[in-house]
Amino acid sequence: MEIKKILNNNVVVTTNESNQEIVIMGKGLAFQKKIGDCIDSSKIKKTFVLETHGMADKLAKLLRDTSELYLKISSRIIDYAQSHLPYKLDEYLYVALTDHISFAISRHKQGLHMKNPLLWEIRKYYKQEYQIAIKALELIEMETGVALGEDEAASIALHLVNSQLSGENMAAAVQVTGMVNTILNIVKYHYKMELDESSLNYERFLTHLRFFAVRYIRKEKLEDSVDHFLYEQIQQTYTTAFSCTQKISSYLKKDLNCNLSKDEEIYLTVHIHRVTKRQQLDPASR
Repeated sequence: MEIKKILNNNVVVTTNESNQEIVIMGKGLAFQKKIGDCIDSSKIKKTFVLETHGMADKLAKLLRDTSELYLKISSRIIDYAQSHLPYKLDEYLYVALTDHISFAISRHKQGLHMKNPLLWEIRKYYKQEYQIAIKALELIEMETGVALGEDEAASIALHLVNSQLSGENMAAAVQVTGMVNTILNIVKYHYKMELDESSLNYERFLTHLRFFAVRYIRKEKLEDSVDHFLYEQIQQTYTTAFSCTQKISSYLKKDLNCNLSKDEEIYLTVHIHRVTKRQQLDPASR
């Protein structure tokens, strides 16, 4: 096999007999090598096929700032997940998961432990993905010595859930994107403001919306389990955010025939309040 692309000293790209790109990993594979040179098969430690055109370029960009160890870990997690899940995972997961693991370990070493606001939902509604993510944490600790918490397991599980909506399920991915964009626009128009897309609260809100859209696509209804006192308290405490939620509810019912549960109304209201509160207090951020 000949080297077609060099991602770094330890990762190269070649092609197979079907002209598919193959990523090959091994210590020193590309050391003092150039494109067109033969690959030393004795150094090969890991191989995986990329069916999507251009994916190797995305990996190359990522590996400029990220250790290939995280790509190796991601590849093992994806292999394990694919053998236990009934749906095909999109190849972009190699990029997304590698980047996530790298960032999570970096945060951990800095003492930054972020809570995942969707932990309870993910653990309850995506049990299979969550159990795979727990195994992923074990692998990460074994390879790096870093023990990540269950909040990170929830994030990894969500990556698995989202992965099934791209690639061959592009129509579903487009529908999810449309739902998320419409809901974000409803919030912007309701508050007459642009949202701070660099904020943590925005990322939390966006993740929640994507998660909700995935549930809608998979026809999984969130059952009501909240007590009425809490629902009324949220309604009275966050009146503006709750009013915005009702607009979202009307859109979902009219355009998608989707009825929000009271639980979902509470989650949306709290997220909307968080994502808009700071900007309301800080006129310069509008």
